[in-house]
Amino acid sequence: MKNIPVSTTINGDPIEFLCGPDETLLEVLRNRLGLTGAKEGCGTGDCGACSVTLNGRLVCSCLVLGAEAEGGEISTVEGLAAGDALHPLQQAFIDHAALQCGVCTPGILVAAKSLLDKNPNPTETEIRYWLAGNLCRCTGYDKIIKAVQIAAEEMRSA
Repeated sequence: MKNIPVSTTINGDPIEFLCGPDETLLEVLRNRLGLTGAKEGCGTGDCGACSVTLNGRLVCSCLVLGAEAEGGEISTVEGLAAGDALHPLQQAFIDHAALQCGVCTPGILVAAKSLLDKNPNPTETEIRYWLAGNLCRCTGYDKIIKAVQIAAEEMRSA
């Protein structure tokens, strides 16, 4: 199969890459571009470990073809921090022990940021619904929800 040239923006940087017509965005991010934050948990879009935003929409990168990123704008967990300064969500997850093994954490962080970009003051129920597509097998969800609430509050007051 012939590789397809793709021009896109990832975490604010213009990127060009070649990918196979059947190669997922997750495979491109991890294997071609070295952005290993998104994880393959299920390969079927059920776990959210590979969550990224594509043109402002939260997607499971295992369900999107790399070629579909042409002309698009992608945000991954690697784009959350500003240099050495962690994003408030990242810091809240650390401060409130909202992670354990870390497989789900990048996808949850991306999903939570997507929520807070759209709704800076979500209720607990709204956070739970928004993150329902992200499965965690280690921590349970209470600490995750609390960390998102704390980060949202901090972001609103900044």
